[in-house]
Amino acid sequence: MIRVLVAEDQSAVRAGLVLILGSAPDIEVAGEARDGEQAVAMARELRPDVVLMDVQMPRLDGVSATRQVVAEGLADVLVLTTFDLDEYVFGALRAGACGFLLKNTDARDLLEAVRTVARGEGLIAPAVTRRLIAEFAAKPVREPTADPSVLDGLTRREREVLSCLGEGMSNAEIAARLAMAEATVKTHVSRLLGKLELRSRVQAAVLAQELGI
Repeated sequence: MIRVLVAEDQSAVRAGLVLILGSAPDIEVAGEARDGEQAVAMARELRPDVVLMDVQMPRLDGVSATRQVVAEGLADVLVLTTFDLDEYVFGALRAGACGFLLKNTDARDLLEAVRTVARGEGLIAPAVTRRLIAEFAAKPVREPTADPSVLDGLTRREREVLSCLGEGMSNAEIAARLAMAEATVKTHVSRLLGKLELRSRVQAAVLAQELGI
Protein backbone atom coordinates (compact mmCIF):
# COMPACT_ATOMS: atom_id res chain seq x y z
CA MET A 1 0.00 0.00 0.00
CA ILE A 2 1.11 3.54 -0.79
CA ARG A 3 0.49 5.72 2.26
CA VAL A 4 -0.38 9.33 1.46
CA LEU A 5 -0.67 12.40 3.69
CA VAL A 6 -2.97 15.08 2.22
CA ALA A 7 -2.02 18.64 3.19
CA GLU A 8 -4.64 21.13 2.00
CA ASP A 9 -6.27 24.01 3.90
CA GLN A 10 -9.54 24.07 1.93
CA SER A 11 -11.76 21.39 3.45
CA ALA A 12 -13.79 20.80 0.28
CA VAL A 13 -10.69 20.31 -1.86
CA ARG A 14 -9.11 18.10 0.80
CA ALA A 15 -12.23 15.95 1.00
CA GLY A 16 -12.23 15.51 -2.77
CA LEU A 17 -8.58 14.45 -2.81
CA VAL A 18 -9.18 11.99 0.02
CA LEU A 19 -12.17 10.53 -1.84
CA ILE A 20 -10.16 10.03 -5.02
CA LEU A 21 -7.16 8.53 -3.24
CA GLY A 22 -9.37 6.26 -1.16
CA SER A 23 -10.94 4.82 -4.32
CA ALA A 24 -7.66 3.17 -5.34
CA PRO A 25 -7.00 -0.33 -3.98
CA ASP A 26 -3.25 0.30 -3.66
CA ILE A 27 -3.41 3.70 -1.94
CA GLU A 28 -4.21 4.51 1.69
CA VAL A 29 -4.81 8.02 3.09
CA ALA A 30 -2.60 8.03 6.18
CA GLY A 31 -3.72 11.44 7.40
CA GLU A 32 -5.04 14.92 6.60
CA ALA A 33 -3.34 18.22 7.45
CA ARG A 34 -4.95 21.67 7.38
CA ASP A 35 -1.77 23.77 7.25
CA GLY A 36 1.97 23.52 6.72
CA GLU A 37 2.93 23.14 10.36
CA GLN A 38 0.48 20.29 10.81
CA ALA A 39 1.74 18.69 7.59
CA VAL A 40 5.31 18.60 8.90
CA ALA A 41 4.23 17.32 12.31
CA MET A 42 2.06 14.58 10.81
CA ALA A 43 4.79 13.58 8.35
CA ARG A 44 7.13 13.10 11.30
CA GLU A 45 4.54 11.04 13.14
CA LEU A 46 3.08 8.97 10.29
CA ARG A 47 6.05 8.64 7.92
CA PRO A 48 3.90 8.44 4.76
CA ASP A 49 5.33 7.47 1.39
CA VAL A 50 4.01 10.62 -0.31
CA VAL A 51 2.78 14.02 0.89
CA LEU A 52 0.31 15.81 -1.37
CA MET A 53 1.24 19.38 -0.45
CA ASP A 54 -0.75 22.51 -1.24
CA VAL A 55 1.69 25.37 -1.77
CA GLN A 56 -0.43 28.13 -0.26
CA MET A 57 -1.45 27.30 3.32
CA PRO A 58 -1.70 29.23 6.60
CA ARG A 59 0.85 29.20 9.45
CA LEU A 60 3.54 27.58 7.28
CA ASP A 61 3.42 27.73 3.49
CA GLY A 62 3.82 24.62 1.35
CA VAL A 63 7.30 25.56 0.13
CA SER A 64 8.68 25.86 3.67
CA ALA A 65 6.84 22.70 4.72
CA THR A 66 8.26 20.85 1.71
CA ARG A 67 11.76 21.98 2.61
CA GLN A 68 11.40 20.58 6.14
CA VAL A 69 9.84 17.29 5.03
CA VAL A 70 12.56 16.75 2.41
CA ALA A 71 15.43 17.81 4.67
CA GLU A 72 14.36 15.31 7.31
CA GLY A 73 13.77 12.56 4.73
CA LEU A 74 10.20 12.06 5.92
CA ALA A 75 8.50 11.48 2.56
CA ASP A 76 8.46 12.37 -1.12
CA VAL A 77 6.45 15.52 -1.81
CA LEU A 78 4.01 16.08 -4.65
CA VAL A 79 2.99 19.73 -4.82
CA LEU A 80 -0.58 20.83 -5.49
CA THR A 81 -1.30 24.26 -6.92
CA THR A 82 -4.04 26.25 -8.57
CA PHE A 83 -1.57 28.22 -10.64
CA ASP A 84 0.38 26.58 -13.43
CA LEU A 85 4.15 27.01 -12.96
CA ASP A 86 4.07 29.95 -10.58
CA GLU A 87 6.88 31.02 -8.26
CA TYR A 88 5.54 28.82 -5.46
CA VAL A 89 5.98 25.79 -7.69
CA PHE A 90 9.56 26.71 -8.56
CA GLY A 91 10.30 27.31 -4.90
CA ALA A 92 8.87 23.92 -3.95
CA LEU A 93 10.89 22.15 -6.65
CA ARG A 94 14.07 23.86 -5.48
CA ALA A 95 13.14 22.72 -1.97
CA GLY A 96 13.12 19.12 -3.16
CA ALA A 97 9.57 18.32 -4.25
CA CYS A 98 9.36 15.49 -6.77
CA GLY A 99 6.98 17.40 -9.00
CA PHE A 100 3.66 19.20 -9.10
CA LEU A 101 0.03 18.77 -10.07
CA LEU A 102 -2.72 21.26 -10.73
CA LYS A 103 -5.72 20.91 -8.45
CA ASN A 104 -7.99 20.38 -11.45
CA THR A 105 -6.04 17.29 -12.54
CA ASP A 106 -8.42 14.43 -13.22
CA ALA A 107 -8.66 11.49 -10.83
CA ARG A 108 -6.80 9.01 -13.04
CA ASP A 109 -3.80 11.31 -13.50
CA LEU A 110 -3.73 12.14 -9.79
CA LEU A 111 -3.57 8.46 -8.84
CA GLU A 112 -0.92 7.71 -11.43
CA ALA A 113 1.17 10.66 -10.26
CA VAL A 114 1.09 9.38 -6.68
CA ARG A 115 2.14 5.91 -7.88
CA THR A 116 4.94 7.36 -9.99
CA VAL A 117 6.35 9.39 -7.10
CA ALA A 118 6.01 6.42 -4.73
CA ARG A 119 8.14 4.35 -7.13
CA GLY A 120 10.84 6.97 -6.81
CA GLU A 121 10.65 7.94 -10.47
CA GLY A 122 9.68 11.56 -9.94
CA LEU A 123 7.06 13.43 -11.89
CA ILE A 124 5.72 14.05 -14.56
CA ALA A 125 5.46 13.23 -18.25
CA PRO A 126 8.68 14.23 -20.06
CA ALA A 127 6.82 16.80 -22.18
CA VAL A 128 5.58 18.54 -19.02
CA THR A 129 9.03 18.37 -17.45
CA ARG A 130 10.56 19.95 -20.55
CA ARG A 131 8.01 22.74 -20.40
CA LEU A 132 8.74 23.26 -16.72
CA ILE A 133 12.45 23.51 -17.42
CA ALA A 134 11.91 25.91 -20.32
CA GLU A 135 9.77 28.13 -18.08
CA PHE A 136 12.39 27.98 -15.35
CA ALA A 137 15.20 28.90 -17.74
CA ALA A 138 13.23 31.86 -19.08
CA LYS A 139 12.70 33.40 -15.66
CA PRO A 140 15.21 35.78 -14.10
CA VAL A 141 17.34 34.14 -11.44
CA ARG A 142 16.19 35.26 -8.00
CA GLU A 143 18.52 33.07 -6.00
CA PRO A 144 22.29 32.65 -6.13
CA THR A 145 23.33 30.33 -8.96
CA ALA A 146 24.46 26.92 -7.75
CA ASP A 147 28.20 26.42 -7.21
CA PRO A 148 29.69 24.44 -10.15
CA SER A 149 32.02 22.67 -7.73
CA VAL A 150 29.09 20.49 -6.64
CA LEU A 151 29.69 18.55 -9.86
CA ASP A 152 33.29 17.67 -9.00
CA GLY A 153 32.30 14.34 -7.49
CA LEU A 154 30.43 13.16 -10.58
CA THR A 155 31.89 10.85 -13.20
CA ARG A 156 31.84 11.88 -16.86
CA ARG A 157 28.89 9.54 -17.48
CA GLU A 158 26.96 10.92 -14.52
CA ARG A 159 27.47 14.45 -15.86
CA GLU A 160 26.09 13.32 -19.22
CA VAL A 161 23.05 11.83 -17.52
CA LEU A 162 22.55 15.01 -15.48
CA SER A 163 22.67 17.05 -18.68
CA CYS A 164 19.96 14.82 -20.16
CA LEU A 165 17.85 15.28 -17.04
CA GLY A 166 18.24 19.00 -17.58
CA GLU A 167 16.55 18.54 -20.95
CA GLY A 168 13.63 16.76 -19.30
CA MET A 169 14.44 13.36 -20.76
CA SER A 170 12.93 10.13 -19.50
CA ASN A 171 15.15 7.16 -18.62
CA ALA A 172 14.30 5.54 -21.96
CA GLU A 173 15.28 8.68 -23.87
CA ILE A 174 18.55 8.98 -21.95
CA ALA A 175 19.32 5.33 -22.66
CA ALA A 176 18.76 5.89 -26.39
CA ARG A 177 20.93 9.02 -26.53
CA LEU A 178 23.82 7.62 -24.49
CA ALA A 179 23.60 4.06 -25.88
CA MET A 180 23.19 2.31 -22.56
CA ALA A 181 20.62 0.04 -20.94
CA GLU A 182 17.69 1.72 -19.21
CA ALA A 183 18.57 -0.11 -15.99
CA THR A 184 22.05 1.44 -16.17
CA VAL A 185 20.50 4.89 -16.58
CA LYS A 186 18.44 4.32 -13.43
CA THR A 187 21.62 3.39 -11.56
CA HIS A 188 23.41 6.54 -12.75
CA VAL A 189 20.43 8.72 -11.81
CA SER A 190 20.29 7.19 -8.34
CA ARG A 191 24.03 7.67 -7.80
CA LEU A 192 24.15 11.27 -8.99
CA LEU A 193 21.15 12.20 -6.85
CA GLY A 194 22.95 10.72 -3.87
CA LYS A 195 26.22 12.53 -4.62
CA LEU A 196 24.45 15.85 -5.15
CA GLU A 197 22.22 15.29 -2.09
CA LEU A 198 19.07 15.77 -4.15
CA ARG A 199 15.71 14.09 -3.62
CA SER A 200 14.30 14.04 -7.12
CA ARG A 201 15.19 14.05 -10.80
CA VAL A 202 13.17 17.25 -11.20
CA GLN A 203 15.42 18.91 -8.64
CA ALA A 204 18.40 17.60 -10.60
CA ALA A 205 16.95 19.07 -13.79
CA VAL A 206 16.61 22.46 -12.11
CA LEU A 207 20.24 22.25 -10.94
CA ALA A 208 21.39 21.35 -14.45
CA GLN A 209 19.60 24.41 -15.79
CA GLU A 210 21.08 26.67 -13.11
CA LEU A 211 24.59 25.43 -13.95
CA GLY A 212 24.00 25.56 -17.70
CA ILE A 213 25.16 22.00 -18.39
